[in-house]
Amino acid sequence: MSHREGWLFFLIMKNYKTILAIMLAVVLPLVSYYLVKKYSSEAVHMPQRHFYDSVEVRQVKGTMVSDTIWHQVKNIQMINQLGKSVSLADLKGKIILVDFFFTRCPSICPSMARSMKKLQESFRKNDSIVQFVSITVDPKFDSVTQLKKFSDKYRIDPGSWWLATGDRKDIYDFAIKELKANIADVNVDTAFVHTENFFLLDRDRVVRGWYNGLDSISQSKLVRDIPLLMLEKDRKKTFRDFLKELFGRS
Repeated sequence: MSHREGWLFFLIMKNYKTILAIMLAVVLPLVSYYLVKKYSSEAVHMPQRHFYDSVEVRQVKGTMVSDTIWHQVKNIQMINQLGKSVSLADLKGKIILVDFFFTRCPSICPSMARSMKKLQESFRKNDSIVQFVSITVDPKFDSVTQLKKFSDKYRIDPGSWWLATGDRKDIYDFAIKELKANIADVNVDTAFVHTENFFLLDRDRVVRGWYNGLDSISQSKLVRDIPLLMLEKDRKKTFRDFLKELFGRS
């Protein structure tokens, strides 16, 4: 062994703990990243997508491949309980939970409001990711003033939970044609949408499920499915994004 090789060997042995720590800090997260990316989709059952618009068939390297074009619900313009003009387009990148109610409802609406309130409290720390939207099906009576009274009664945080009104035709078209409320609940009267369901939309505004707001088992499933869609958002993160987070670079 030459003098230079011996000196190099001495330096390595002297600092082997530091070198090993650096290797573990870099290599282990990279390996973990690839393992999670490879196996997490197999280990976790994501909420399924509902309602497709079409199926495209194309050829890729000599093989015919089909792509499902899932139905993305259209935007809807509304006014919330603070009198502010809002729309689903304002919630780009967010998971959205929608239900339908009216402030004079003596039956299911109070219970559904309490269920939604619990959900809002559960995801308070994730209010930049999850938005709750309750749309009135009685917009003629449910003015902004009425919505604000209802909001105050249940101590609703308007930042992450909108009580919204708007054009009656737009609301009913949204409920029936976009969310397919009459398919999710075959007992819905299309002339007066009064359903017990919460509708879960992913960040692309694709329906990922509907859940009975009065059923504890269904609500428990919803509480599990919302974080899964949050995980799905994270899984779309690129490797470059991962490296930036790993090394704290902007």
